[in-house]
Amino acid sequence: MKKLPSSGFVPLMDIKKRFGLAVKERRGALGISQEELAMRIGADQAYVSRMEAGRMNVTLETAEQVATAMHCDVAELLGEAG
Repeated sequence: MKKLPSSGFVPLMDIKKRFGLAVKERRGALGISQEELAMRIGADQAYVSRMEAGRMNVTLETAEQVATAMHCDVAELLGEAG
């Protein structure tokens, strides 16, 4: 487990990457493509690719859409992946 900085602040990039990895792992476990997930959330494949790579700062609404599309809770996608 990573030690938090003394301020308790977790860098934004870390959470984006963790979220993206969790999405990718969950999507793989479900056996669906990026294209399928994109269709389920009303986005395009490139958006899902950027999200999984941790390059998207998704909104809470999008996180909820992704979780719903993959039959899980948002909390599962925001927790530690791996």
